[in-house]
Amino acid sequence: MIADDALWASLPIPALLLAQDDTILHPNPAAELFLNLSAKALEGAPVFDKIMIDAPLEDAFRRARAQKSSLFVNDVDVGSGERPPLQCNLHFAPLLRSEGQMLMLISPREMASRMTQNVGSQKAAKSAIGMAEMLAHEIKNPLAGITGAAQLLSMGLDGADLELTDLIVEESRRIVKLLEQVEQFGNLRPPALRPVNVHDVLDRARQSAAVGYGAHMRFVADYDPSLPRTLADADQLLQVFMNLIKNACQASADGGTIRLHTFYEPSLRLRRRDGTQARLPLQVEVCDDGPGLPADIAGDIFEPFVSGRENGTGLGLALVSKLLGDVGGWISVESVPGRTVFRVSLPMAPKDAPESLEGDR
Repeated sequence: MIADDALWASLPIPALLLAQDDTILHPNPAAELFLNLSAKALEGAPVFDKIMIDAPLEDAFRRARAQKSSLFVNDVDVGSGERPPLQCNLHFAPLLRSEGQMLMLISPREMASRMTQNVGSQKAAKSAIGMAEMLAHEIKNPLAGITGAAQLLSMGLDGADLELTDLIVEESRRIVKLLEQVEQFGNLRPPALRPVNVHDVLDRARQSAAVGYGAHMRFVADYDPSLPRTLADADQLLQVFMNLIKNACQASADGGTIRLHTFYEPSLRLRRRDGTQARLPLQVEVCDDGPGLPADIAGDIFEPFVSGRENGTGLGLALVSKLLGDVGGWISVESVPGRTVFRVSLPMAPKDAPESLEGDR
């Protein structure tokens, strides 16, 4: 059974725990409501007999189970014999400490839209975040053992066998990085706000990229030297800029130019949910000359698990959106072939803002 029954029951999206033989072990209340079927009617039944999915995913699901990997399926119609289908995203994830059990998450697109717009969704969002944290923790522990075992095996191997153990280590580390991104969504501590020089943070991100994943790119800094400081968490803002620059570098795999542009726009205001307006005059643009965003995902690019790259996690831009939202900022994107611009809009630091907070010490 799931480690935290209360969390399982409060998860706002339909979720089912599947046994090794693809039968349903346990649905959460949201799944019962979505399928219009009781737990008694679902438990013990083959999952694909009870849930109608307009996609041939049985083979992909079996491969994911056999390889103990996750499977994501976007924009498919999902329903049951008791209710008409809705367009959903599906996520299957292994529970590595169990005997072949899989977790199935169903994310109706209509529900996701309502949750984004609903002021009262914070409690539900925290439950989903808690579930993601729990899964990330459960998966990271055995991955450490797998990595260590592969490294020990590699000491006595060479040739093709050594390549296989190196692949195990490399892929395990890649999964750990993905899980660490998931865990960052669960960091609910308030940001340590203080006046921050945007250009200092941008330069740190640019220098880090230039000697690593962006070594094949040409960087152009077009800064407004009179730009005031913003009120932000410097570490989180650095992560925002690094994610955006990395995304631009990956979009231009054959090399290209990334332009970092800052300017002051006094007229930009953002209407908050409470009806008040926030001024966001500080603008930072990360521009690349890559192929642009695929048209079918451009509107959802800041949603989790939405990616335009093969094998992309779809978490980097979602994390950027979350971090900026935490400090009252905003992000938007414009994209056509040959030009993609991510614009970050930030508030200006008040003149009486302290240089550090108690939480920084």
